[in-house]
Amino acid sequence: MHLEIVSPEAQLFSGQVESITVPGTSGSFQILNNHAPIVSTLTQGQVILQGKISMTEEMKKHFTQAGDKTLFTIQSGVIEMRDNKAILLSD
Repeated sequence: MHLEIVSPEAQLFSGQVESITVPGTSGSFQILNNHAPIVSTLTQGQVILQGKISMTEEMKKHFTQAGDKTLFTIQSGVIEMRDNKAILLSD
């Protein structure tokens, strides 16, 4: 699936991922390819991206890699998934 992560300052990530785990306000959940359309609010926590992600120098300012996972900390946000494209708006 294609994922975009956008903050008020800039687009932080745009690329293909295998899955994304997010801290939903009602609990963490995972989104995989072909997930049903969803819009959800997010709370403070870790966003976990799985897949082969090449880290640029700019990405290293915001993301951490741990094995095959790429981690991103958010304070709050919103995620929308539709037609194998996820957009995460974060603070």
